Amino acid sequence: MSSFIDSMFDLAAKDVKTIVLPEGNDPRTLEAAEKILEKGFAKLIILGDEAEINASGKKLDGARIVDVATSAEKQRYADAFYELRKHKGVTEEDALATMDKVLYFGTMMVKLGEADGMVAGACHSTSDVLRAALQVLKTAPGVKNVSSFFLMVLPDGEKSEYGENGMLLFSDCGLNVQPSAEVLAEEAIASAKSWKTFTGSEARIAMLSHSSFGSAAANDDRDKVQEAVKIAKAEAPELMIDGEMQLDTALVPSVAASKAPDSSVAGKANVLIFPDLDAGNIGYKLVQRLAGAEAYGPVTQGIAAPVNDLSRGCSADDIVGVVAITCVQAQNS
Repeated sequence: MSSFIDSMFDLAAKDVKTIVLPEGNDPRTLEAAEKILEKGFAKLIILGDEAEINASGKKLDGARIVDVATSAEKQRYADAFYELRKHKGVTEEDALATMDKVLYFGTMMVKLGEADGMVAGACHSTSDVLRAALQVLKTAPGVKNVSSFFLMVLPDGEKSEYGENGMLLFSDCGLNVQPSAEVLAEEAIASAKSWKTFTGSEARIAMLSHSSFGSAAANDDRDKVQEAVKIAKAEAPELMIDGEMQLDTALVPSVAASKAPDSSVAGKANVLIFPDLDAGNIGYKLVQRLAGAEAYGPVTQGIAAPVNDLSRGCSADDIVGVVAITCVQAQNS
């Protein structure tokens, strides 16, 4: 575990939140749960076959284990889900059947205030996790679009010349394929809040492009980022947001001095907003694989309560880290 994740453990422990783990019959989830309970930074609700979970041999004292198939709460959750979705044609019978699905059961626990967040995806696709979250929890007030980010921790840490003591936030690397200027602006504003939540410092947001402040000939991609900068600055004038700019303009002081001498962000950006999903996804994986950076995410932002998705190839330690991050989000949601 890195010093960043250690800091998440410490923050989470200051105001312990309750997190639902709906994939309780996956061995990695139970291994993670045991570690989380030992560290004591979260309370846990684990969904799954109670007999199988108890037979796992894991020390889960203090966790609440709920067997969805036999839970006495199923009808109550179904009634609440029906009220949420009847305008979409969901019947009472549909609602009751939906509560057999652990992702929906878990998100209903969050919706009804019985948990503060949910972490899933070890056994479910990203689309399944987010569909349940958005149908039940919806977006946060004032938010139209959900986005995601990675927190990237460079191997040199505090010695690194890039970002904030070697840490950067990359968005969006996991959800929005071809975001409009409006969506990019919303991502930038949401990412500023996320950066503040996890680091305590102010975001310096670079809106990335193949062009720096009009250096490339006019084209739709360049113009989209320019428009996103205008929208973001108008909607959040208190934030340090600038662009459009190339990556080296955003991160390298000597390049910034040449290409953007008057920018408060260029050369010292700590939040990078990529123009589309291709760029973001390729970018974070290049930094992770070639530079050896630690990549924490994708962390979702913009949902009314924190729900985070795991890779289906995740390890138990990955789950522990994402639960800690989700707890910190819940403290600030």
